[in-house]
Amino acid sequence: MNALELLKTDHQKVKELFKKAEGANAERQKQLFEQIKKELETHTHIEEMIFYPAVRQTEELEKMVLESLEEHKQVKTLLREMENLTSDSEKFEPKLKVLMENVEHHAEEEEDVTDTGRHESLFSGSSGAGLVIPETDQQIAAKAVSNKHPTLGRIDLAPTPSVISASLIPAGS
Repeated sequence: MNALELLKTDHQKVKELFKKAEGANAERQKQLFEQIKKELETHTHIEEMIFYPAVRQTEELEKMVLESLEEHKQVKTLLREMENLTSDSEKFEPKLKVLMENVEHHAEEEEDVTDTGRHESLFSGSSGAGLVIPETDQQIAAKAVSNKHPTLGRIDLAPTPSVISASLIPAGS
């Protein structure tokens, strides 16, 4: 699994946790929230420290990165607010729903093709250009992954030391 596939897998894992939380009782929702929080903290850390700086090298994606960082701020604010709520608080479930909507929107933007048909995804594209991540950042990512997230320990950063094997922009853009 390369690093970009890993982040997509993270998106899917969090979506599944949200789905479980939707039908759960208040106590179970709080337990699932703790898992969601851990997943999101690890995921956003890797994106902010490794991927976004690399993606910002591509002028066409810089605005999308800035928007993604703003979305991260909103999610972090919700996580902090929810952390202090008890499972029986009347605010907990509505905030969980808003958190879910924000995270799903964010993940879709990172992965999907825009409505104009132009591929502006942070995580995909055609096979023309690769996302260059300096080796030291790869080492940081690998350490963060193995220390903070057990399922992320299987990351294969790239077949070559400094290029992740996924492209971001269609050839000829």
